Amino acid sequence: MRTAHKMLAAAIAAFAVLWMSGPVMAAETPSKPMPEATEELLEKGRAIYFRRCSFCHGLLGDGEGPAAKYLDPRPRDFTLGTYKFRTTQSGELPTDEDLFRTVSRGLPGTAMQSFDRDLIKNGLSEADRWAVIGYIKTFAPEFDDPELDPVKTGKVVALPANRAPYNDETIARGKEVFERAKCWSCHGKLGRGDGNKEFRKDDWGFPIRIRNVTHPWKIKAGTDVENIYMRFTTGISGTPMPSFIKTLSEGDRWDLANYIKSLQHKLTTNQALKAKPVQGELPESPEDAAWDAAESMDMRLTGQVVAPPRWQNPSIEMVTVKALFNDKDIAFRLTWDDPFKDVVHDKSKEFKTAEISKVGGFNSYVEANGMVSRELETFRDSVALQFPVKPPQGTKKPHFFRGSSSDQVQLWVWKADLAEAGKRGTQEGNARGWKQPIKIQAEDSQQVSGKAKWDQGRWSVVMKRPLVTGEKNDVRFERGVFIPMSANAWDGSNGEHGLIMSLSTWHYVTLEAPTPISVYIYAILAFLIAGGAGVWLMRRAENEEETAEAKA
Repeated sequence: MRTAHKMLAAAIAAFAVLWMSGPVMAAETPSKPMPEATEELLEKGRAIYFRRCSFCHGLLGDGEGPAAKYLDPRPRDFTLGTYKFRTTQSGELPTDEDLFRTVSRGLPGTAMQSFDRDLIKNGLSEADRWAVIGYIKTFAPEFDDPELDPVKTGKVVALPANRAPYNDETIARGKEVFERAKCWSCHGKLGRGDGNKEFRKDDWGFPIRIRNVTHPWKIKAGTDVENIYMRFTTGISGTPMPSFIKTLSEGDRWDLANYIKSLQHKLTTNQALKAKPVQGELPESPEDAAWDAAESMDMRLTGQVVAPPRWQNPSIEMVTVKALFNDKDIAFRLTWDDPFKDVVHDKSKEFKTAEISKVGGFNSYVEANGMVSRELETFRDSVALQFPVKPPQGTKKPHFFRGSSSDQVQLWVWKADLAEAGKRGTQEGNARGWKQPIKIQAEDSQQVSGKAKWDQGRWSVVMKRPLVTGEKNDVRFERGVFIPMSANAWDGSNGEHGLIMSLSTWHYVTLEAPTPISVYIYAILAFLIAGGAGVWLMRRAENEEETAEAKA
């Protein structure tokens, strides 16, 4: 049992790492074709499968491994012979190369890691990957039927021979296809997955959400135009995503792939946010044009797996932050994608943490579709900014998950249900570790004001507060100081509330300080000294040359 616990922890840790990382790239094709499935090869594959794959996919290949119920999406049931990511026509089996590609590069945004040894240390050699693929194919009898072999029956889909370039023209044509084919009815007008207002289920009965195509780290089978084109052409078996091979021309599908590629968000790389100074009052509306001039910082979030109830299936994976300040106040604007506007909170359905808090037990993790209510109109959407109360000393910071008893943090928590009811939507509170709930400050100490807007699958929230308050448990903002900052987020319709949430590690915010006049003086002095030294050296060289010529 102890070994099983360790394996579950490893699986969840790998899932969290993959969730926060970008798309994994690997070789598209193997160096050699799949070898003959001899008894020796299959026995080798069986040993690898039991050791590396069965904990998720099950000993019988039925997708019912011990970790399966904690993962979303669920591991593949190999016995059905249904595979999502293929280069074959809708409903057909995958090719050997399709299976090799998936095993090698993994599926970003899922628990399926890469197994390419060139990408990760604990990966498999090409020969080992072929062996385990050979064994996986034994779970589905369809692979033994030559009449179902897509290569022999000519059911493999080829990429277009003439591919239009990726440019503004093809992107514009692709947008027209997107609208004409009504892709927006599911994926939303801006591709954020907000078109369909209800949860759907896949062919196995598990709830799924429409893909947000603007997040490349969640596009499982590749983010390039070629792979996107293949999804439109083959469809994704077992899901509502159909094949468009009969309804859209080859050129239309390629243009559509170009358009989807153009929607992909390009992550910022800065870990420190520079708050810009403004004259006059700060903007309170998320739509105010003043925010256009502010610097952006993307904060990546992952599931809260530090303490029970551990949650490895968050839906909010990025919050983008901007900040502006004047001589009195500072304002932050937070934006994040969420397909549903959740403004109801049913306290009677809140999860009882004590039920799964046994140390080391499987039940310290929340089951993906069995322990919390993942449906509309159950829990609120919410977001929080977190800061240390004490000014930072060197590199010392509180723990990013609610600090500790000796390192207090302050949180500004915005709650959609309070804002919807016309109440103060933002609450200031303090925490000394995750074991105790956030202590909300007294009403007369609440100085954070907030306004929010949900539009086409995206929340935008502005939180504003004085730079310095009279409260000893409030964070202070001063120019030129790097203040640690992190984010927490809750998607109500994903069952998130309490400690079932997503969170980021520490980033920084600093108020832009004017450049001291001494910097300019030192720069001028340095220029004059360097220039003077250069002139002196040049004249000295000339004098030495003249002296040498005179002696000659």
